[in-house]
Amino acid sequence: MAMDRTRAHSFNAAAAQYAANRPSYPELLLDALEELAGRPLRDARVADIGAGTGIASALLHERGARVIAVEPGEGMAAQFRRTNSGIPLVRGDGNRLPLATASADFLTYAQAWHWIDPAVAGPEARRVLRPGGALALWWNLTDHSAQWQSAQEARLRDFFRTDPTERAARGGHYGAEIPGLDFTERRIPHTRRVPLATHLANLGSHSAFLVLGEERTKEFMEREHDLLSAAFPDGMVEETYVVHLSLALT
Repeated sequence: MAMDRTRAHSFNAAAAQYAANRPSYPELLLDALEELAGRPLRDARVADIGAGTGIASALLHERGARVIAVEPGEGMAAQFRRTNSGIPLVRGDGNRLPLATASADFLTYAQAWHWIDPAVAGPEARRVLRPGGALALWWNLTDHSAQWQSAQEARLRDFFRTDPTERAARGGHYGAEIPGLDFTERRIPHTRRVPLATHLANLGSHSAFLVLGEERTKEFMEREHDLLSAAFPDGMVEETYVVHLSLALT
């Protein structure tokens, strides 16, 4: 539990790196949210919990939702405010939401549900959602069907002598056990083409590296840079992802 807290708080010191290099989400994810919820995001009251630097909040806002962001971390909240001045943000987390009862049409957790206690956060989500509201949890996961990404994952497992960022840190919980809620799941593939430096910086923004220490992180990244430079001589890397979405209606 102490390590989980350390890892959860590790993002605050790397908020700028996180914001600059993490992948966003495809428009098809927002389409799926609307389809499964049975209502548009435009004018919906959306609380984005564990909003981080605002990657999901910004997309929801652009779709026309009335977004309020909830973020516990000081560093992440500061980065959020630098780039999302038009979206209100309050400090808090899913275990104790600073929101009124029956005040939200959607509660969204982008890469965030695994950092809270589901036994506590589940009832809190039901409290804050209005009747018929939607609880949406999603994770942007690497698609290891790409050969080079599968090979990289094997190197990470060997380096960390475990699943590299652990299921919890990579978003291994694709649903929730919340009495009275039934989740529907969707898988939305997407890709992005980025410079090798961005790929490595994204990798380094995961909590396993953030708590590892500078020397060992540098050791892995330098070796990975050499391997991927040979595989991608033009210096551009195509990353493939699958967004795992779980949504339930109250």
